[in-house]
Amino acid sequence: MKEIKAYRGHIRNWVALCEELSIDKSLSREDRERDILIKAYEKWGSKMADHMHGMFAFAIWDSDEKKLLCVRDQFGTKTFYYYVTADGELLYGNDIRDIISQPGFKKELNIDMLQIYMSLTYVAGEDTFFKGLKKLMPGCTLTWCKGEMKIERYWKPEFNPDNDKSLDDWSDEIHETVGQMMREIKTDDEVAESFLSGGVDSSYVLAMSDAEMSNSCGYDDERFDESGLAKKTADILGKKNSRCLITPETYFENIPYVMYNMEQPLGDASAIVFAIACKATAEHTKLCYSGEGADEFFGGYNMYRNAERYGDNLKTFYVGNTNIMKEEEKQRILVNYDPEVLPINLVKHIYEETEGLDPLTKMSDVDIQIWLEGDIYLNVDKMSTAAGLEIRMPLTDRRIFDIASRLPSKYKVTEEQNKVAFRKAAAKVLPDEIAFRKKLGFIVPIRIWLADERYNADVRAKFNSDYAAKFFKIDEINAIFQDYIGGNSDNWRKIWTIYTFLVWYEEYFIKR
Repeated sequence: MKEIKAYRGHIRNWVALCEELSIDKSLSREDRERDILIKAYEKWGSKMADHMHGMFAFAIWDSDEKKLLCVRDQFGTKTFYYYVTADGELLYGNDIRDIISQPGFKKELNIDMLQIYMSLTYVAGEDTFFKGLKKLMPGCTLTWCKGEMKIERYWKPEFNPDNDKSLDDWSDEIHETVGQMMREIKTDDEVAESFLSGGVDSSYVLAMSDAEMSNSCGYDDERFDESGLAKKTADILGKKNSRCLITPETYFENIPYVMYNMEQPLGDASAIVFAIACKATAEHTKLCYSGEGADEFFGGYNMYRNAERYGDNLKTFYVGNTNIMKEEEKQRILVNYDPEVLPINLVKHIYEETEGLDPLTKMSDVDIQIWLEGDIYLNVDKMSTAAGLEIRMPLTDRRIFDIASRLPSKYKVTEEQNKVAFRKAAAKVLPDEIAFRKKLGFIVPIRIWLADERYNADVRAKFNSDYAAKFFKIDEINAIFQDYIGGNSDNWRKIWTIYTFLVWYEEYFIKR
């Protein structure tokens, strides 16, 4: 007998799998996906994920073999954790809170992770902030049989540039494949909305979808408010648009909620906005599209333009999309500093895998394997789940990545433009003003709000708390804060990263 012990996700190619595995396509989604997982396991065993497209993390118990198989999708869009107790029992599941509440779990802080967090602002790699609790990494399986664990990697990003095709050929292939994703992303009886920032990714997804309503965030401060662009885009595409106004009061009120439901600290300031947007969107739909994945696959970040200049030196410093605090500064502010715990150690294997490839490919691969899993997908999964909203990301798919893996870097980034081929594909359904709009990023006015005494009282309090003194030299972190208040706005991310850790620590080690 086979039993699904844990599952979170959405299987996109369910129609083809139902036909191949002789499953009744009229079943409810829950029953259909359960049958797909069990029959796929019976047919392909631990290789089953090679036949599945979508977002998933699950565990199957085989009572005949007395064996547990745990699988996480290729990019890590859904979370999966495991822990071996002192008695040799395996605890596992999609959520940390479920694991730490079980008998046999010993809740201890993994202090080494703080050192990594202070640079990256997210939890990277297989370790977590809970000692002994680990992530099953993307593209990996975990097998547990008779008290023995085996972890295997069934998929990894591989790049084989094809220089024989033209830019038009590539844009045609991208566009055709995105169209296929949109046909698979939902069933005819489901009604979906779509997040919209006004950038090319979310605009392309909206234009290719049947969603009638788009959802955007905005601020009263015109310097940061891009919701006007989103509304204009929606109007051009003949779609409705719902605007969620983010006030500083709402933003700060939601920080404990976010850190609790994220289950690990995340120093990405946009995560709070995203959480608020998920709650607002869940009031009128339970299914929404989002455009994550294209930037990392197709060369979307402006910093990628510097790739050639960095050259082989990348492997000495590039650890992903964020790196806000150097080792000397961490050594100065942390009570416990270990010179052996370095962020660069997390990506050495990636540089080994990409040896001989161009610098842009190396940067992209680090972000695909480290940043996407640790920050972007974690945020989407945890905040949507907390709000009761299901988010599907049509641009995150092995078939989309397959194109990106063959796409030469010259069709990803030039001196003038990023996502060259992707934008040309999007221009087939979007006006040029949207398809080729400069990437702005997701702006949050936290740089200003943190300096405002109306909102930063809790920051000050936590910076001077007894538990902050366990981890930080209080005078040093307050000096950074005062430097920021005095006008050095570049310090905001350091303050925010320290603060989010302290909020999370209070939620999990002080209150509970």
